[in-house]
Amino acid sequence: MLVAAFVFPRASAVRNGVDALLTLDITGSMNTRDYALGGAPASRIDFAKQALRRLVADLPCPSRVGLAIFTEREPFLLFEPVDVCENFAAIDAAISGLDWRMAWEGDSRISAGLFRAIEMARRVDADLVFVTDGQEAPPPPAYGAPVFEGKSGEVLGLILGAGGYEPAPIPKFDDRGREIGFYGADEVPHESRFGLPPAGVEQREGYNPRNAPFGGAMTIGSEHLSSVREPYLRQLAERTGLAYAHLEKPDGLAAALLSVARPRPSLAPVDLRPAFAAAALAGFAALYLIVPLAEIFARRRRSRLATARPRRFQ
Repeated sequence: MLVAAFVFPRASAVRNGVDALLTLDITGSMNTRDYALGGAPASRIDFAKQALRRLVADLPCPSRVGLAIFTEREPFLLFEPVDVCENFAAIDAAISGLDWRMAWEGDSRISAGLFRAIEMARRVDADLVFVTDGQEAPPPPAYGAPVFEGKSGEVLGLILGAGGYEPAPIPKFDDRGREIGFYGADEVPHESRFGLPPAGVEQREGYNPRNAPFGGAMTIGSEHLSSVREPYLRQLAERTGLAYAHLEKPDGLAAALLSVARPRPSLAPVDLRPAFAAAALAGFAALYLIVPLAEIFARRRRSRLATARPRRFQ
């Protein structure tokens, strides 16, 4: 049995796995530090990376995982779904290497990015895990998010809302990637000026229906602070047929994904080494532990019987 365990015996069995495209939002608000890892403050990106690594580790074989990043309005596919068990080290290293500096644009059109990520997942025949805080920059126009033109429920998966519920400051970086403080209220757009103006805009100072339909002054709000935009993300999830969950801890995502993803049965290798090694261990235990102990107990029992035998008196 021990020799057989070193021969690396394998068998095959049909198991249910999942095919998932993991897409991480790497826009500026995801640098907000409202999580903790190891007792230290952690950004949403770092916490999401830890959660995705745990997700990949907890998925059953023969699952497959692909990886993409999102910024501006376009997701970028890093690699298509590959077998988790055969490529775990490479997938784990790729997730660990994700960074906000990979972003090629500063805007954050969450709805457009999600819709295109759904189309990307459909092309690679996978379910979708889309991790974002839901903060659009600039904010959505007055008429709301763009219309989803795909088929609701055609792609299954999960929207993970990252971030706390309390507004927190967004770190600001210079051209060399060094943190230089936090964004102020006058450094970010607080309103989208695309399309029709919102209701009641006629009451704004400087309003002119032709030359200043949004008023004469810039709107000041709280877009320089960030929190998970959960109502907005739930609305997008309902519109696209995806499920929604709030990212609260780095583990437990596998169960959430498996509950909504499409099961994909396929042949998976079954490692028989543990069974042969356990049998060898049981044999060694029987030979060198159980049998000697049984002999010791047997000798003691015979000795007690001999001493307890009644003596004959003459």
